[in-house]
Amino acid sequence: MAKVTEKVSRAGAGLKKVVPRSVPRFSLRRDVPMTLAAVAFLAAYAWPILDPGLEPERVALCRSVTAVTWLVFVVDYVIRFAGAEQRWPFVRQHPLDLAIVVLPILQPLRLLQLLTLLSVLNRYAGGSLRGRVALYVGGASAIVMFVASLAVLDAERGDPEANIGGFADALWWSMTTVTTVGYGDHFPVTTTGRFVAAGLMLAGIALLGVVTASLASWLLDRVQDIEDDSAQATHGDIKTLVEEVAALRRELTEARGTGGGPDSSRG
Repeated sequence: MAKVTEKVSRAGAGLKKVVPRSVPRFSLRRDVPMTLAAVAFLAAYAWPILDPGLEPERVALCRSVTAVTWLVFVVDYVIRFAGAEQRWPFVRQHPLDLAIVVLPILQPLRLLQLLTLLSVLNRYAGGSLRGRVALYVGGASAIVMFVASLAVLDAERGDPEANIGGFADALWWSMTTVTTVGYGDHFPVTTTGRFVAAGLMLAGIALLGVVTASLASWLLDRVQDIEDDSAQATHGDIKTLVEEVAALRRELTEARGTGGGPDSSRG
């Protein structure tokens, strides 16, 4: 019986090592189905846009899936809001969840929770702040560009003056827009498409700001490391010199004590 108890305790300890304390287990149980709902929404939203010749029955099915997933997010947010001890601080601390409820097109950003779950398993990437920032920035950039490409293609398709005719054009436009390059070879002409472009521009500026801040932080850390190494080397050199001077003094003292100094040699 004691051996069985010991094995169970070891298994529990191993599970604690896999799941850090900073990630509550109830949060993991909630985030997994919500992430799957975001995947379902993204697939249902993208399919009719990428396949314009899709049968009406499947288009209706995709719309039903998007509506159901949006309702799931609404119910989840309402339950957590109602159960919060301080409701307005809860709203301020969860702006993305509120934005997902107000703007269903932002639901794919819930996929960033998947990066959190992956970082639980990948301790090397999730162990440092810059590692987590790199995961979030990379994932957010890919999701934002993909969703913006779908949204602008859906808005521009069918307009006689549109110059974004396919997903490849839309993806190229989103890449040049989010990186603030803006070649100008493709651009939205509809009002909805321009709203999408404005949101993508703001997202691009925010993402570039995060990347710049992370790079600056990394450079400062490298400079600090070099300065620390240099200070340690200087301290070591000074310590060595002090020890050498002390040794020379001892030798001179010993030489004088034994009568081996310059005055004794003259006599």
